[in-house]
Amino acid sequence: MAGTAGSEPEHEQSLHRRPLGELEPARSRHMWTRSAVATTDDLVVTGEWDGTVTAREADSLELRWTVTHPDHAVGITTLSDDETAASAGAVVVAGRGEAGAIAVYDAETGEQRWQYDTAADIGTAVKDSVFYLPYVVSLEMDGDRLYAAARRYERDGERRQWHSTVYAFDPDGSVRWTYETDASPIAIDLDADGDRLAVGYNRCMGDHDNGLVVLEANTGDLEWTWDPGTDGDRRVGDVSFDGDVIAVSSHGDKRGYLLGSGGAERWVVDLATETEADGETLYAYPNHVYANDGRVTFVTGNTYALERRETEGRHPNEHRIATFDADGGLLWDAQVRGFVHGLATDGDTLVTPCAQNFRVRDPETHAVRWFDLESGPHGTERLEGVATAAAVDGGTIAAIEEPVEYHDEGDRRGEYALRVGSLE
Repeated sequence: MAGTAGSEPEHEQSLHRRPLGELEPARSRHMWTRSAVATTDDLVVTGEWDGTVTAREADSLELRWTVTHPDHAVGITTLSDDETAASAGAVVVAGRGEAGAIAVYDAETGEQRWQYDTAADIGTAVKDSVFYLPYVVSLEMDGDRLYAAARRYERDGERRQWHSTVYAFDPDGSVRWTYETDASPIAIDLDADGDRLAVGYNRCMGDHDNGLVVLEANTGDLEWTWDPGTDGDRRVGDVSFDGDVIAVSSHGDKRGYLLGSGGAERWVVDLATETEADGETLYAYPNHVYANDGRVTFVTGNTYALERRETEGRHPNEHRIATFDADGGLLWDAQVRGFVHGLATDGDTLVTPCAQNFRVRDPETHAVRWFDLESGPHGTERLEGVATAAAVDGGTIAAIEEPVEYHDEGDRRGEYALRVGSLE
């Protein structure tokens, strides 16, 4: 895939900084998700590694409230901007910890409205390790309805197993329906009409063997499934609705798909498929996808070797962002240069919080980069530390910076901080 974008643009106005306290530096490799951020017209909410959730005024960053979530606060969204809705003015926090808690807080006061512990359904950790903790991996909202996906992993010798549940919650926190599998969900997305919920499953090593499940949003009934049909347990990296079609990034074959009703394949594109370089077979995972108004964007991650984990090679399409038109033709592509934990989007704006590139350990990769869905690169804000979470709403961008210390340098770079500014 040839690059079509020009030189990387620099943003002239620095993002304002607000320290978040102390945090153990990240190392050369990526750490588990430790932070989250969300923003609206008047509010910026941060979730921290110790469960601290803080709401600040978007214009001044003055404190509005702070609470302690039961788990690590790893995901944040708002329920509804409709002042007539029962869920208006609510902040939802997803956790990773003993409870796997989903909690809803009042946006004005921070008072907790309700809490649901997913560990009651998916079970508790069988090992004292972050990777084994119950984990709410994704949240979606539609007016008064909240959707969530939670998972838990366990291993006993050669036996590996996932437990997962997808939820639909009513405004008072009561569960409308659940969908349970023995696979690992990684992302959910709701169509614009609120009629269908797409669930992407990343690891399928049990009875459930479909990378994509589409559910009727009101009842949780199964509508249809799709799978890349590849060997092994890797399946899907992300899903995104655009009207009646669904874009899917495939971990199974490292390609991108656009699917119609029932899973009919409209088109497929190679993103970071296996390629030979210096005697090695290299690939990279397409980790994120966003579809909007007839355009589809994919973001790829780190290079891996087929025969082993360590490699000096670089896949030519690692750490790339690429946008395609409705027929699967390439519109533009560019480098994001570092690992992107999560893609933040708002209309035609895409924001990539870029962390370390552990293959080259280049601090120049540390940045928040944003793009226009139609035209490509739009701005860059370089950071001393690594950007691990981002949010965008209208003209406001917010990001979390975490400190990093490369194992072969020993120098601490950056700080634990909230960064907020304007895209203009």
